[in-house]
Amino acid sequence: MEVIDAIILGIIQGLTEFLPVSSSGHLELGKAILGDNSVPEESLLFTVVLHFATALSTIVVFRKDVWDIFKGLFQFKWNEETEFSLKIIFSMLPAVAIGLFFEEQLEAFFGGNIQFVGFMLIITAVLLYFADRAKNTNKKVGFSSAFIIGISQAIAMLPGISRSGATISTSVLLGVDKTRAARFSFLMVVPLIFGKIAKDVLGGEVSFTSDQAVSMGAGFVAAFLAGLVACTWMIQLVKKSKLSYFAIYCLIVGLIAIGYSIFG
Repeated sequence: MEVIDAIILGIIQGLTEFLPVSSSGHLELGKAILGDNSVPEESLLFTVVLHFATALSTIVVFRKDVWDIFKGLFQFKWNEETEFSLKIIFSMLPAVAIGLFFEEQLEAFFGGNIQFVGFMLIITAVLLYFADRAKNTNKKVGFSSAFIIGISQAIAMLPGISRSGATISTSVLLGVDKTRAARFSFLMVVPLIFGKIAKDVLGGEVSFTSDQAVSMGAGFVAAFLAGLVACTWMIQLVKKSKLSYFAIYCLIVGLIAIGYSIFG
């Protein structure tokens, strides 16, 4: 993979991981446009590197929250941090189940099916449209709502369904405060990303060679920096109820993807 292509895909991943437009869907579209002919192992390794970069940017943006959670957990008593951590675990269960028992079926959707990605982007647009019109509240994420949000996260493993868009929209539609919804959405995915990376690396599914170092490093830096900007920006956008703009964007890109798959 060329360095310039790695940087472009890194920026796409960094922006779309947090902005509600589907990072996996845009990576599929980006690979199709750039003509990515990487062998499966190299493509998987690059995906792992980019997800690690965005997970790291999440930790940097929410470093105070992450530090408070760890401090609370090591007090070894029931407190707000322990409760929040258990809600994160609850939210992870649906995605973990899908990843463990339906991994092969899920991977079948990542074969460059641009038309499928287009339809999923339109579904994302619908979710964002309704979430943008939800009333703002002061409600926190509860245990039952955490599990429901986790189901949305599991569905968002499909390319074209935005993970942040689906989880934030679900949270807001459940009546959760928009700022808390964004915070929970971004933090809930970090353990899943590191778990997936550990599984792929320890399972020997990815391998690394020295000639890939430059392109992988360029993609990592691009994804990390873009992720820092997008994560901070997205928190402000959710507060100001600006999700309808992304709904329009997802609708347009979805229609273009469908048109490209049919006539391109």
